[in-house]
Amino acid sequence: METNKYKISRLTHTSTSNAFEKEDELVQLVRSGKVQQALLLWRPSDKTLVLPSGNKWQQSFDLITKLKERNWDLVSRRTGGAPVPQTNGVINLSHIYQWNNDTAYSIHVGYEHICEILTQFFSYYDLTPEVHETPYSYCDGSYNLNINNQKIVGTAQRVLLGQNQQKVILVQACILIDANMEELIYPVKLCNQFNNKDICLKADVHTCLKENIHTLPTTEQLYDHLLASFVRFYNNK
Repeated sequence: METNKYKISRLTHTSTSNAFEKEDELVQLVRSGKVQQALLLWRPSDKTLVLPSGNKWQQSFDLITKLKERNWDLVSRRTGGAPVPQTNGVINLSHIYQWNNDTAYSIHVGYEHICEILTQFFSYYDLTPEVHETPYSYCDGSYNLNINNQKIVGTAQRVLLGQNQQKVILVQACILIDANMEELIYPVKLCNQFNNKDICLKADVHTCLKENIHTLPTTEQLYDHLLASFVRFYNNK
């Protein structure tokens, strides 16, 4: 990667709020044309439930109080269509890039690209994920990555506009590394309950990297393999 075209940020122990601020900063760099692409890798130091902004999901006092009892914070943010839990057992990536104007934008292609990159990442651990929905998982989607039909990655995508109406893509992925699944879905189930959402979630439809390999790499080693997967993808384009 040419350093004048790309910006990479690696946060190994950060608050969710700080990571969102860094993501906003990188988005503005790409939208302004100062860099062509930016990649943010981050691992939370706190437990935070990220709630989509808008009227669909309400932040009631009772919900906030119940979350605090289990040391969960709550933030609202323009994000995917359902609540997403953040803990130290998760690694997140945000990839922000300018869409090639010579190609018609396709949301499916955008998702296929990130799934191909993450499939390469898992190949370092002799794992081959499948891409499909995962019934009873939190924030379910067609572009989940699954190991043995258990969700290990969730993805999301947004389209923004940069200079001269240039399309800028923000794609995000949450990779389950060594999360406690019951603890992970607890705040989401609670949020569904307080918002009168009849959504059934099950812990055992999720898995994490630790459950599928013998020795869990360090955060920096995981970041190295994620970055190498991006480099390989773009070198082969």
